Amino acid sequence: MSHCFVLFAFAAMAMFPASMQAQEKSAPKKKPNILYIMSDDHASAAIGAYDSWLKRVVRTPNLDRLARQGVRFNNSLVTNSICTPCRAAILTGQYSHKNGVYTLGDNIDPSRIHIGHLLRALGYQTAIVGKWHLSNDGTNPAGFDYWNILPGQGVYIQPKLREMGMKKPREYDGYSEDVITDLSLAWLKKRDPNKSFMLMCHFKAPHRPWDPAPRFENLYKDVTIPEPETLLDDYKGRSQSTANAKLRVGEDMVERDLGVPIPKNLSRDELRRWAYQIYMKRYLACVAAVDENVGRLLAWLEQEGLADDTIVIYTSDQGFFLGEHGFFDKRFMYEPCLTTPLIIRYPPLTKAGAVHESMVLNIDHAPTFLDLAGGEIPKAMQGKSYRALLSGGEPPGWRTSMYYRYWMHLDGSHNVHAQYGIRTSRHTLIHFYGKGLDMKGAKNIDTPPEWELFDRKKDPQQMHNLYGDPAHAGTVRELRLMLERLRKELGDER
Repeated sequence: MSHCFVLFAFAAMAMFPASMQAQEKSAPKKKPNILYIMSDDHASAAIGAYDSWLKRVVRTPNLDRLARQGVRFNNSLVTNSICTPCRAAILTGQYSHKNGVYTLGDNIDPSRIHIGHLLRALGYQTAIVGKWHLSNDGTNPAGFDYWNILPGQGVYIQPKLREMGMKKPREYDGYSEDVITDLSLAWLKKRDPNKSFMLMCHFKAPHRPWDPAPRFENLYKDVTIPEPETLLDDYKGRSQSTANAKLRVGEDMVERDLGVPIPKNLSRDELRRWAYQIYMKRYLACVAAVDENVGRLLAWLEQEGLADDTIVIYTSDQGFFLGEHGFFDKRFMYEPCLTTPLIIRYPPLTKAGAVHESMVLNIDHAPTFLDLAGGEIPKAMQGKSYRALLSGGEPPGWRTSMYYRYWMHLDGSHNVHAQYGIRTSRHTLIHFYGKGLDMKGAKNIDTPPEWELFDRKKDPQQMHNLYGDPAHAGTVRELRLMLERLRKELGDER
């Protein structure tokens, strides 16, 4: 744990009120409310507002409306594409090697200062409802005035949630997304209306095993879901690390994923196509429940006259493969799981229907919330405020590249290799470095290091590894120097 961050944060909390007195005397309104809505494993492609091969079939009217009313980011990226580390990065504004949450098996230190603590110090009421997934040992969330969370992953039907002040989880009737929204609205109605709030509403869907709400089970029954052009990828010319991954649609799925027996007499391609249709219909039906409940939250803001005073953020903890490269799941530095949806509406700043191409990282949310709330951003936060981007601008010196690292080497079920790399506006350079952290279920063996280079302008599907091509040797040298410089700047030289 970084003691410097803790000390700085407490000092900053002490300074905030004094530094803001002049602002508050002249401000006619209280600080903006923050409604942070996050789903689990929701790929950008599964939202109608984003351009993808699914655009003509996916049904997300409320998210599409939010995008029409606010700004949509096309380059929202994560720093470690796996649930627990992503959630820690969002709260702390720090990479895994700084906040101490590297893998699914790690817990966030309850004494670590995060955005909940800092906004409370600014007079905000703070709450988190839904998926927490940051205390595998059962430690309670810290830094929130109220919490009501799913134990671990939780379940879709008849979910149990553990509420602040209660020792045991309580089972609720209904579907998880409906229950999480009910509880979120209940807290909003009970809050002090004279204080600003930050509510983190964290949905479970559309996380595996993709159990739809009964009302949406047949939503896509008579629809043929279009296939991504790389569904039948055979991984030729790519790293062995990619070919070894156990993320293949059909081949690496189980009956629980699809809800029906898996045929044993199909060829690889036949099995992949068969499973893809079932997988995507279940996945998109889960998304439909998320979308409907986002609509409920937006309707409540409008009903209460709070729509103009509330920053609404919709995003996902990370992206997800929806059949691209024949994969499901995440973990890789490839675009489908590196990128997340990010839609933000705040009428005082955002222009309706705007689209932004600047790179935003998940570590940027915490500093942005502090900036919008009129607070100071602790120096220990590695993210940057994207406040200026909301109104269409871009601050001088805004990032043109980003660093990524996935630490879980050869975990028992997915077999994805540990990796780090750099992404620029055009290129992605990935290093599968052959080692990882010890964790339960990991094989903990070294594998030969490998590199991949993709030119996303010429090869947006990332099918052609250019790393060993002499024609791209100069690009490799430049990117490797940039990568090492970024690693040093961020303090990740392990």
